[in-house]
Amino acid sequence: SARVYEGGGGKLIFPHPTPSALLPAGKVRWRDFNQEAYVGGTMVRSGQDPYARNKFNQVESDKLRMDRAIPDTRHDQCQRKQWRVDLPATSVVITFHNEARSALLRTVVSVLKKSPPHLIKEIILVDDYSSDPEDGALLGKIEKVRVLRNDRREGLMRSRVRGADAAQAKVLTFLDSHCECNEHWLEPLLERVAEDRTRVVSPIIDVINMDNFQYVGASADLKGGFDWNLVFKWDYMTPEQRRSRQGNPVAPIKTPMIAGGLFVMDKLYFEELGKYDMMMDVWGGENLEISFRVWQCGGSLEIVPCSRVGHVFRKQHPYTFPGGSGTVFARNTRRAAEVWMDEYKNFYYAAVPSARNVPYGNIQSRLELRKKLSCKPFKWYLENVYPELRVPDHQDIAFGALQQGTNCLDTLGHFADGVVGVYECHNAGGNQVCVGGGLELILGVPGSSLPRSASKWEQIEGNSKLRHVGSNLCLDSRTAKNGGLSVEVCGPALSQQWKFTLNLQQ
Repeated sequence: SARVYEGGGGKLIFPHPTPSALLPAGKVRWRDFNQEAYVGGTMVRSGQDPYARNKFNQVESDKLRMDRAIPDTRHDQCQRKQWRVDLPATSVVITFHNEARSALLRTVVSVLKKSPPHLIKEIILVDDYSSDPEDGALLGKIEKVRVLRNDRREGLMRSRVRGADAAQAKVLTFLDSHCECNEHWLEPLLERVAEDRTRVVSPIIDVINMDNFQYVGASADLKGGFDWNLVFKWDYMTPEQRRSRQGNPVAPIKTPMIAGGLFVMDKLYFEELGKYDMMMDVWGGENLEISFRVWQCGGSLEIVPCSRVGHVFRKQHPYTFPGGSGTVFARNTRRAAEVWMDEYKNFYYAAVPSARNVPYGNIQSRLELRKKLSCKPFKWYLENVYPELRVPDHQDIAFGALQQGTNCLDTLGHFADGVVGVYECHNAGGNQVCVGGGLELILGVPGSSLPRSASKWEQIEGNSKLRHVGSNLCLDSRTAKNGGLSVEVCGPALSQQWKFTLNLQQ
């Protein structure tokens, strides 16, 4: 017997999924897996904080069916598109540590439910030493699922490499353990990799709300990027880029960086390119490192709009980091910066001075990898891959946004000669970028009789204040709510404490 699979217009006939009677001993179809028995014992008890374990609302997660319906967030053109039928199968690698059982199960089921069966070679769950080994072991009963368990905590990078090494398919798919795949999410990704094995491709990452688990479609006008603090952020495409896509709004989007949790990559290319940096710990910085490496060593990164996968975005980590999350992130980020960024790493250290004090270990093998692969300099990456990232000029002494606590100096949409105020920092540039060699012409002072060319500011008291040279007064935010910023007699007030994102005058 056979059934017809319709891939958005293209028809493919293949055998029915294996009946349960023909499955290997001990295996069940995902539809026959007992969700209640698996999730029931770990549910949040009455009176307990539903956010305590996972930093998302586990009560809401546990209520959902393992195969719940989610909205199809794809563009209309994707729903009419035909996909190649001769695509390579993939091994899906999912690593987890103390994940909520309901979220982990939904991830696995969505892969099996939303993918053509012939394209899923296996799902490899890598249990990174969870407190309860049964979290993963019980899922090993589901068809196509293999479970590997670390005998100590290894972190995301080493766990993913273990899963990749065990994979039997020619293409690797990495997913986080709290995802839900959407309709025909896999074929567009596999098609891009099948056409060019040096492409590393990611879906558009839809948002699963951490409080109520509502599934919300994300914008298709975003690319991955970063600031000089090397923290990942989403960048909106420029108006020119958006206009150029009007003829084909579902064309793949070249991206300077991937978010890191969800991507597809040729297995042999993953190995040739050096897998992951195995000396990075736990989590953080790995997406930066692999993004630089792919681009600088001859590959490319893409977001494929016809592929959509939902992801639970949390505000904090549910697990602890040895030495603290800030130190681990700085160590990993330093390793990426020291290997790939050449002299531009100094802008990172200007943005995050404390990182200089964090040991980053031996990077010799990664430097040798870069040499062996004949990778391009970081200057090439900035000019050809990420020209939107503003690079400080050699005469600049400060760069970026001017911050006061969680607020930043902001034009508030006013043009030249308008008042400026403060607004919550958004790291998107635009109204909050202040750049100026020698701090000239950043701000004029109303009522100052000096010519604009003499409107200079200087940093005083350990670069914590800005003093207007002409009037000898300091920039002050005390009147920000009423009439914008002002200049006042310099004093100890917190309203006069400012710092630039990058202070190049260390």
